[in-house]
Amino acid sequence: MTLVLKPGSVPLSDWRRIYRNGTLGLSLDPASAGPIAASAAAVQKILAKGEPIYGINTGFGKLASIRIDDADLEKLQRNIVLSHAAGVGDPMPASVARLMMALKLASLAQGASGIRPETAALLEAMLAQDLVPVVPGQGSVGASGDLAPLSHMTATMIGVGEIFYRGERMEAVAALAKAGLAPITLGPKEGLALLNGTQFSTAYALAGLFEAELLLQSALVTGALSTDAAKGSDTPFDPRIHVLRRHQGQIDVASALRGLMDGSVIRASHVEGDERVQDPYCLRCQPQVMGAALEVLRQAATTLGNEANGVSDNPLVFAEQGEVLSGGNFHAEPVAFAADMIALTLCEIGSIAERRLAMLIDPALSGLPAFLTPKPGLNSGFMIPQVTAAALVSENKQMAHPASVDSIPTSANQEDHVSMAAHGARRLMGMAANLGHVLGIELLAAAQGCDFHAPMMSSAPLEAVRKLLRGSVPMLDEDRHFSPDMEAATALIRSGSVINAAGYTLPSLEIAA
Repeated sequence: MTLVLKPGSVPLSDWRRIYRNGTLGLSLDPASAGPIAASAAAVQKILAKGEPIYGINTGFGKLASIRIDDADLEKLQRNIVLSHAAGVGDPMPASVARLMMALKLASLAQGASGIRPETAALLEAMLAQDLVPVVPGQGSVGASGDLAPLSHMTATMIGVGEIFYRGERMEAVAALAKAGLAPITLGPKEGLALLNGTQFSTAYALAGLFEAELLLQSALVTGALSTDAAKGSDTPFDPRIHVLRRHQGQIDVASALRGLMDGSVIRASHVEGDERVQDPYCLRCQPQVMGAALEVLRQAATTLGNEANGVSDNPLVFAEQGEVLSGGNFHAEPVAFAADMIALTLCEIGSIAERRLAMLIDPALSGLPAFLTPKPGLNSGFMIPQVTAAALVSENKQMAHPASVDSIPTSANQEDHVSMAAHGARRLMGMAANLGHVLGIELLAAAQGCDFHAPMMSSAPLEAVRKLLRGSVPMLDEDRHFSPDMEAATALIRSGSVINAAGYTLPSLEIAA
């Protein structure tokens, strides 16, 4: 199935599909042809006037005052790509790189960047045929565009660098040839248009957003299962409580937790006669904590949705007026703030999940056997998995330090305030991986806790999740090599299998109508 990119109006769901589905075919809305052609024609008309226009016939950054001869304009664009392709580090994951390419194509196709139709067509063809540039992940400060990484992407279009072609890494020229494509020669403005912009930062931020969404939904399932394992109360999820607070995220999370636990025999067994008046915060305050995280993610989604549909290179071509205006749309401050917000949610989702895990292994709090093992002492049970979860949560706390509050001058102080959006967004993938492990451990512990309540069963959604887990991980009767169990559970979390097994519609980034 082919997804048609409609520049300026691509919904969040389409960006999610591009990220999640690496085999998804992509094409550009044919309606983009007019704006692209008009923008390219405007560049030629402006050049004919002989006036100095930044990035078209001048140097770049601090060198903007240097006029470039007409005979060197193509060389100027090639030089900026090669000189700026100075990134380091491991290559971007293919899923994020493809998203970056799609974001760049959607931006260029709005007719404000001055690229030619054949340049847009090559980027579109690379996406359609699964040619993913090898792009080092480090080297952008998130202002004056994501210059280094986008230069590596652009370099492959002129036959320099490397490309993953259908998963195989090879020289760019060879990869293009295998796909029946050829490198292009960049025209005036095109090199700068391709390497300027926030698409690297935005792609990583969107990827982090989508991972955070999946993990939040998974944490609602593991949180509900932990609540049942500890014989916690669902009274704190009563809608009347949350309507009074007025936060939609809180209302949505409480509704989900209530629905996930509905019909639980374990819960029904202690509705009356339970000496405990209130549960610990990690159970009772799930709607407040997870609801706040949901609202923050929704706010980040709004910001990133706008960024993804915007034009963030410089200068910008206004074809109707025949003008080229220099500005600062390349500054990724909105993306940096959004990435910091997402980082906070990843941190807090893990923090409260780890507290639920710690509660389950403590018999004084949960009423379950110590460390969730039938024979504590001889067996250590879940003692050290909880330590691992604590270590990961602490690591995420350190990584959650705001990136947006940092800045360092670059380009001889011409670019004297930068956003740091690039690494602020890139760290989200590591934080998501850590959180996935924490939730995988909680899934194991919560299922183990419910095992001790047999023959009483939980709700239909939660029992479906337990059945899924038990298909690959049996109950822990005696100590065994724990790592494979944890890896299996984490895989179920990260793949979305836990959410699918629950079969319950969970709150998402899109607010229900």
